[in-house]
Amino acid sequence: MGRMIEYARIDGQRLQAYLAEADPVAGPVRGAVVLCQEWWGLNAYMRDVAERHAQAGFHALVPDLYHGQITTDPIEAQDLMIHVIYRKAAAQELRGAVCHLKEHLHSESGKVAIIGYSSGSALALLTLCASPEVDAGVLWYGYPPLEYMEAERITAPVLAHWADEDAFFRQDFIRDHEALLRSHGVRYTGYHYPAPHAFANETAQGPGPGRMSQMRYDPAWARIAWDRTMAFLGAELRPEPPLRRLLTG
Repeated sequence: MGRMIEYARIDGQRLQAYLAEADPVAGPVRGAVVLCQEWWGLNAYMRDVAERHAQAGFHALVPDLYHGQITTDPIEAQDLMIHVIYRKAAAQELRGAVCHLKEHLHSESGKVAIIGYSSGSALALLTLCASPEVDAGVLWYGYPPLEYMEAERITAPVLAHWADEDAFFRQDFIRDHEALLRSHGVRYTGYHYPAPHAFANETAQGPGPGRMSQMRYDPAWARIAWDRTMAFLGAELRPEPPLRRLLTG
């Protein structure tokens, strides 16, 4: 099981995060990932997502961007999310998380990916713009305002999972973000699924707190998207061949 730790932002301030470490006894540690929370906060679901990545061989760190607050109420979640300054969080908290993993947790390659879900996907995309240390990025459903983007600064490959029945993120804006990434030569792959928002979140189904009619789990598409993510991370976070390491220093 994972645990809460502290790490340093880029400016040196400390932030809490949930860390799930891959077990080297179970197999090679293939790399590391920073996970950007959904708008509910660092809840049990996000901890579970971190554990799944650890079981797949990746150290996983989830920064607590709400500083201990979680919610199941959409209005409160919206208020908490509004108080996150997106570009600052990407440049400070999330870039700091990437650097922490690179400096303190051993893996075969030393590489780190940024992965975001819903509003966290917007943060992940901005972190790709702000952090040259990131080696790969995975987006689930969400994007930031287009005017926040500095796509020319992205050097890492990007994989995206979009929901074609998304009630929160507009399809024309998704296409605008895809066009922007491609126009700047980003190594981008986007998949579109005939599913609603949060289709990979198994807690987004049926009645109950934290569940909305616009969100619905789709196990079939969730499995396909997860497999694509694992294949992408396995390819992009693998160690560099010895000859390439020698040539690039």
